[in-house]
Amino acid sequence: MSATSPAHLHLAVALEGTGWHPASWREPVARPRDLLTAGYWADLITEAERGLLDFVTIEDGLGPQSSRLLTPDDRTDQVRGRLDAVLIASRVAPLTRHIGLVPTVVTTHTEPFHISKAIATLDYVSAGRAGLRVRVSARPDEAAHFGRRTIRRIDSFDAPSAGALLTELFDEAADYVEVVRRLWDSWEDDAEIRDAATGRFIDRDKLHYIDFEGRHFSVKGPSITPRPPQGQPLVTALAHQTIPYRLVARQADVGYITPHDAAEARATVAEIRAEQEAAGRAGEPLHVFGDLVVLLDDSRAEAEARRDRLDTLAGEPYTGDARIFTGTAAGLADLLEELAEGGLTGFRLRPAVAGHDLPRITRDLVPELQRRRRFRDAYEAGTLRGLLGLTRPANRYAAV
Repeated sequence: MSATSPAHLHLAVALEGTGWHPASWREPVARPRDLLTAGYWADLITEAERGLLDFVTIEDGLGPQSSRLLTPDDRTDQVRGRLDAVLIASRVAPLTRHIGLVPTVVTTHTEPFHISKAIATLDYVSAGRAGLRVRVSARPDEAAHFGRRTIRRIDSFDAPSAGALLTELFDEAADYVEVVRRLWDSWEDDAEIRDAATGRFIDRDKLHYIDFEGRHFSVKGPSITPRPPQGQPLVTALAHQTIPYRLVARQADVGYITPHDAAEARATVAEIRAEQEAAGRAGEPLHVFGDLVVLLDDSRAEAEARRDRLDTLAGEPYTGDARIFTGTAAGLADLLEELAEGGLTGFRLRPAVAGHDLPRITRDLVPELQRRRRFRDAYEAGTLRGLLGLTRPANRYAAV
């Protein structure tokens, strides 16, 4: 590309069961009987790699899926039940070579020591392609699974009573990620000597206590897993308002936002950049991706007809937090370029029907973006950080 050519966009795909539309499982291509098999997830992720995508995220939670945001439901006509996202990623990692693997982790009721070890292990299994998507849980029923704390019910994230709870949950998440990051650094890169002749396997002086003391966690360290291949696997988070924007600004490498037009994208990116500066990270790279639900077909009329059919099966129109694009790959490419003008560096696309819309992304959208010189023609790096143009960070505990 010449110096004046438009920048390449980054592309990720968010995988959720048979797709993001609640009636997706009833489509002929959906394979609902295979949802709990390794082969199902391997097929989706290898298809994403076929399209040269940067990474996939894998949804997860601590309670059954629900049509309601903050409470369980009693519906039996939608997908319920899932496999553990970290374990899916670890199972599929040896079957892929380039694509990043970013499982969802709920920070509210899990322990950062366990997650740091799990994601470090995923980074080893994938040879440097691991990350995690941070989520909080504000659902009382999920808290009841663990019995260690009570979370009071809120009716919506916008309710006046929600502010204090959300601040608490996201401050806890920020501390959680800080603990995880310190544990990843608690072994220096050359801590393992493995010298059979002298009988020295590790250099104990290069393992460090992290001695984290915060309001939510007290963690001594060091980790039991040596420093991951990437040094710091990717940390990502979805954000819809100021409180989670601060988590992205403080701790993430990639933040996902849900703008409905370029002006909204521009305003949100500006707010995140301001929060990033306030957090003392102004000089650090931070990608901001736009999230979109997509239904892709050969014509807009076909895509709209498919959406109508799915809505009819679901018994109600599908709506969500993100903009829903219904149309052709060329039309979606136009929209991505338009939204990128708002300061987005990439996009996380949510296939409405995984078996239909994921191949449309990899086989129709990607070639269209390549024709426009907005997307890679081959993988250019061996690690997920490398794909996103992020350097391998120095270890905070290593002597200078």
